Amino acid sequence: MEMLRRSSVFASEVFDRSPTDKELVSQAKALCREYIHSRLNRAGIGWSKPEHGLAASGGTLGEISSVLLWLGDELEYLRPNVYRNVARQLNITVASESVVSDAFLAVAADIFSTGVTWGKVVSLYAVAGALAVDCVRHGHPAMVHIIVDCMGEFVRKSLTSWLKKRGGWVDVTKCVVSTDPNFCSHWLVSAVCAFGHYLKTVVLHLLREK
Repeated sequence: MEMLRRSSVFASEVFDRSPTDKELVSQAKALCREYIHSRLNRAGIGWSKPEHGLAASGGTLGEISSVLLWLGDELEYLRPNVYRNVARQLNITVASESVVSDAFLAVAADIFSTGVTWGKVVSLYAVAGALAVDCVRHGHPAMVHIIVDCMGEFVRKSLTSWLKKRGGWVDVTKCVVSTDPNFCSHWLVSAVCAFGHYLKTVVLHLLREK
């Protein structure tokens, strides 16, 4: 746990300059841990949140985490059934590390197959949170760390260039200051559509791979 806290502190200290790939990945994983802890606690599962959670700790990374959680709340409120029972929707077992990691990475690849938006990024975090809830509920809490690592791997391979062009994770905070009343609903609908599309295609993808 202390190692996780140190990594979060490290991630919080790099926003005064252009972030490196390694820092972006570290921040992505710290944000994923916070998102998952939030969703597990909300589900009433016995899971202890880090003593110094990002959202409560302040600082830039804390602000980013708060925004990400808020956007996730909006997305999940819009289509609650989409972000529940993800493992069942994918028809996978959560007892196998390889199955969980392969499924998460396949979902991620499909969501971003037509490009990257913040709506899709938030959608992926919502998937991570929902899948983590499924894993813990079925008695496999160790899978939480697998999901966090998979998030880091996907960000490293597919999102670092996009994030760098926008100045890093802090760019997501701009999503809540838009004066366009159609902005929020537009990206939320786009994210839900992307997620709904993967539900139809990823299962077939996984079956082909196996």
